[in-house]
Amino acid sequence: MNTSQKPLWLILAPVAFTVLWAGGYSIAKVGLQYAEPMTLLSMRFSSVVILLIPFYFFFKPALPKRSADWLHLVVVGVLMQAVYFGFCWWAFKTGVSAGVLAIFMSLQPILVAILAPKLAKEKVSWLRWFGLLLGLAGVLIVIIARSDIEPPTLIGVSFSVLGLLGITSGVLYEKRFGGGYHPIVTNMVQYAAGFAVVAPIALAFETMEVTWTPEFFAALAYLAIGNSILAISLLLAMIRAGEVSRVSSLMFLVPPLAALFGWVLLGEEMPMLAWGGMAVAAIGVIIVSKNRKT
Repeated sequence: MNTSQKPLWLILAPVAFTVLWAGGYSIAKVGLQYAEPMTLLSMRFSSVVILLIPFYFFFKPALPKRSADWLHLVVVGVLMQAVYFGFCWWAFKTGVSAGVLAIFMSLQPILVAILAPKLAKEKVSWLRWFGLLLGLAGVLIVIIARSDIEPPTLIGVSFSVLGLLGITSGVLYEKRFGGGYHPIVTNMVQYAAGFAVVAPIALAFETMEVTWTPEFFAALAYLAIGNSILAISLLLAMIRAGEVSRVSSLMFLVPPLAALFGWVLLGEEMPMLAWGGMAVAAIGVIIVSKNRKT
């Protein structure tokens, strides 16, 4: 699609999504100071569904007509909400910083580019591969640079990798089977599916105790409205409007913003070499985004 033919919201969507998504890493760590991971996640998902109910009755968007379409929405919801966010927030509890977790998630374009030709029916050119590999090099630089400040733990790395696999699978599944339903319907079904998975885990393994503070309410509001309703709606809209490998390359822009939020809100350090690695990753995403021919 030519840029001049795109609606304004679609032109602005990448910037809005990147900022909202990046902020979610640090805001989640703030919220986890007052509630356990699955408890907070259950509150987040249920809040989203409750907030969307009035909008559903006002706009009355069409619902899926086939059971297979309902199933596709549920699968994406489980992968992108329960699996991705669940393992990411467990990674936070093991000590993984907001910036480092964002770096792990920026590996998603590499996996998407490998799998997209088969699962999403897209071609990935050699120049786009070069951009993706350059982004991977930047990611490795950041991990090495931060190793003296925060040595990675096996459990933290494992949770991060599982979260990465969750969102990668969700993006590819959405691209292949997504039905293009109204964002209200999509979000309500997918967050309800996520709640159905994480709430029983919270009941079984967590105390479900919450320290009610203004900071907690602010974090929950951001996670439910900004990081859930707005960011996920933008992500799904961009996936449907363009190639999945190019959309996923936006994840390379998230780490530097997440690291900045982590420094401001949580005091997390980021060495100069790590910022250099993020610059390398940013160059990679520019190459991937500009290379439109396959």
